[in-house]
Amino acid sequence: MENSGLGLRCYNSNQMKEYRLKRLFNSKSGRCFDVAIDHGFFNQYGFLGSIENAASAISTVVDAKPDAVQLTIGQAKYLQSVPGREKPSLVLRVDVANIYGKELPETSFSSVIGDAALQAVQLDAACVCVNLFEIPGAPEVHSQCIDNILELKPECDLYGMPMMVEPLVFKENQDAGGYMVNGDEEKIMPLVRQAVELGADIIKADPTDDVSQYHRVVEVAGEIPVLVRGGGKVSDEEILKRTEGIINQGVSGIVYGRNVIQHDNPAGITRALMAVVHDGLSAKEAMDLIN
Repeated sequence: MENSGLGLRCYNSNQMKEYRLKRLFNSKSGRCFDVAIDHGFFNQYGFLGSIENAASAISTVVDAKPDAVQLTIGQAKYLQSVPGREKPSLVLRVDVANIYGKELPETSFSSVIGDAALQAVQLDAACVCVNLFEIPGAPEVHSQCIDNILELKPECDLYGMPMMVEPLVFKENQDAGGYMVNGDEEKIMPLVRQAVELGADIIKADPTDDVSQYHRVVEVAGEIPVLVRGGGKVSDEEILKRTEGIINQGVSGIVYGRNVIQHDNPAGITRALMAVVHDGLSAKEAMDLIN
């Protein structure tokens, strides 16, 4: 029988993507709670709160046992060197940008690390994560992001590495006093759809101002699972209530950073969020699990 090496390779690649995705999603609920600790990649002093000591911050989160931790090539060792089989899966951040300050620089960029998918395989990552920015006044960055994704996609297919795309719709940096997401679902939805059309295996999307409309974001993504970003730091009650709301809207999980790593009790808030995401607890019930 004539056999196409390319066809066999594609078949095995798709299988490997599926296997890696299974490492991200909790077997109990089919959802994922990913903690992002990749903020140091972006050269902003304000992003370093509670993660100045990266090894300690990552160790604290790993001990709290979320489903995944999002890290960079320089910090992934602090997760992957942990012994045992029960540690969180690695989500590898593969792009770096300079667009988070109070004012956009004269020359903005978004660049992907070399051989990103191969490095992810070598680090035993479950998937890679790459941005898709839409920034007022910086259309060139959106173009760079599309180029990044188009180059990364065939690499990920070759190595069987799932590609998480993070569509980010910004408000005007100067008007917002710095980086701030736009929670208008009518701006979020087209960018999410573009990420799907570009070949995303997972979406990491902005939260909407109106949580009750999030099913529209899920719908526009089709069969691609949608994880929701936490955005800026908010109160325990607000983040738990928002999480309960978006889970009820049909999302496949959450990716929170500052709401976990800048919390006074990262293990406690992780425990509470896991209970909402995986066990179906209400925000009110989960509040009792923090302390």
